[in-house]
Amino acid sequence: MKDAFGIPQSLLVLGGTSEIALATARRLVARRTRTVWLAGRPSTALDAAAEQLRGLGAEVRTVAFDALDSESHEAALGKVFAEGDVDLVLLAFGILGDQAHDEREPLNAVRVAQTNYTGAVSAGLVSARALQAQGHGSLVVLSSVAGERARRANFIYGSSKAGLDAFAQGLGDALHGTGVHVMVVRPGFVRSRMTAGMEEAPLATTPEAVATAIELGLRRRSETVWVPGALRVVMSAVRHLPRTLFRRLPV
Repeated sequence: MKDAFGIPQSLLVLGGTSEIALATARRLVARRTRTVWLAGRPSTALDAAAEQLRGLGAEVRTVAFDALDSESHEAALGKVFAEGDVDLVLLAFGILGDQAHDEREPLNAVRVAQTNYTGAVSAGLVSARALQAQGHGSLVVLSSVAGERARRANFIYGSSKAGLDAFAQGLGDALHGTGVHVMVVRPGFVRSRMTAGMEEAPLATTPEAVATAIELGLRRRSETVWVPGALRVVMSAVRHLPRTLFRRLPV
């Protein structure tokens, strides 16, 4: 169960090598979290992430999980919940893709959509059902400001995040009053491996800053978290720009 400050004792990370997820796990372990499950494709990176968290004092286990293999999600995640209650599920997997290349190769675009949206719908529903069955817990979904309005430069990724964001909001409404809390996190440009080499956008942030915002959101039981917070106002303006003006923006 969570402590009086809303910090989970147990954490399941879907996307166990995500920099944002690992920054969040490190922060939560430093507060109170003692049991961590890292779900992802078996790899040296996943094993190294587990060892790092063990070094901070957590009991860490890994579980094989593939976002694209939706048929395996129920069995894979069921193993975790069968071991005991999970206070927090952090849905953190996703891929950026290569917009210019993916426009010419539709199957690549489909892989982005299946990972970021279809896989998340499957894993999100399996997790939500398990949390509801135990009667408590939080599901934190890493969305993106890219989902607020599709931009020419990354509309494939942005559209997948738009779908994810809408799904997570609807799931939160469906679970309201059940004891399960859903929180959508909308970071802007995050300096990470995924964005390495890309031109940095205004109001860029870091995995550690997103982790801080997630912890604060959990304490407040927020439903939506923007990182940084100023993006809430910025994206509200962008969302309501006439399309003819929006097309002229250097985005």
